[in-house]
Amino acid sequence: MNYETIETVIAPGVALIWLNRPDLRNAMNDTMIAELTDAIEAAIDDESIRAIVLAGRGKAFCAGGDLNWMKRANEMTPEEAFEDSRKLAKLLRTIHDSPKPVIARVHGAAFAGGMGLVAACDIAVASHEARFCLSEVKLGLIPATISPYVIRAMGARASHRWFLTAERFDAAEAHRIGFVHAVVTADQLEARVAEIARALVSASPAAVKACKRLVQDVAEREIVVALVDQRLDRRRRVRVVALAPDHPATRYVDIVGSVSVACYLLWTGLRTAQPHLLGTKEELKGA
Repeated sequence: MNYETIETVIAPGVALIWLNRPDLRNAMNDTMIAELTDAIEAAIDDESIRAIVLAGRGKAFCAGGDLNWMKRANEMTPEEAFEDSRKLAKLLRTIHDSPKPVIARVHGAAFAGGMGLVAACDIAVASHEARFCLSEVKLGLIPATISPYVIRAMGARASHRWFLTAERFDAAEAHRIGFVHAVVTADQLEARVAEIARALVSASPAAVKACKRLVQDVAEREIVVALVDQRLDRRRRVRVVALAPDHPATRYVDIVGSVSVACYLLWTGLRTAQPHLLGTKEELKGA
């Protein structure tokens, strides 16, 4: 599909989605938000895609909201402005809830809403020269829509400083507070992101999906007996099912990647079986 503000490149198993407004440092407007949502939903629906990468063309990842778009928002009715905010919220939720892992490839500026995009992703890799800023308070605004994702990514204590001061901080600080997972030189950025994408593509897509859901369900919850019992019950209900002509068999196993599948098939001896690990045989190819 042809887009106006983004570009999609499909590689084996990976959808690379470029924010493509380099002259405006990839600032977001309503068109880009809609197109990003559409492209990510398309990648989720494409069975050949196992991982998604968000990146920015030009000198920046994303400088936040387009000022012209924000000026138009000031002329909207409260109902129209609320609906506009819901579209950004939907984009962030689509990234966060994607059953396929999403990597943020960050260089240059990642300001305001750009930080929201990074925070909604599962994995973030930044180049040394990347800069971050929650600039909303300087404009008399608050980062309300992106706050659930940013606070979860950097923690409440760090959020107090960076939300309130609107100071800029560098990639080293972003890494120190846990906002990004790795910092590399600019010439290493593409290779490091590709390395992580290959790791994701080589894993069982069903297990990756289940692990992502597990982390989201358990994160920041108090460790109590009820929570442990709930996780154990989920593990018991995850099963590998081998079906062979005239020889159905079911065994319950822990998910430990494709090794569990291989060991299970050797254990049962069902060479002609069609294994399913929370998914189809095709999903397990290459795992």
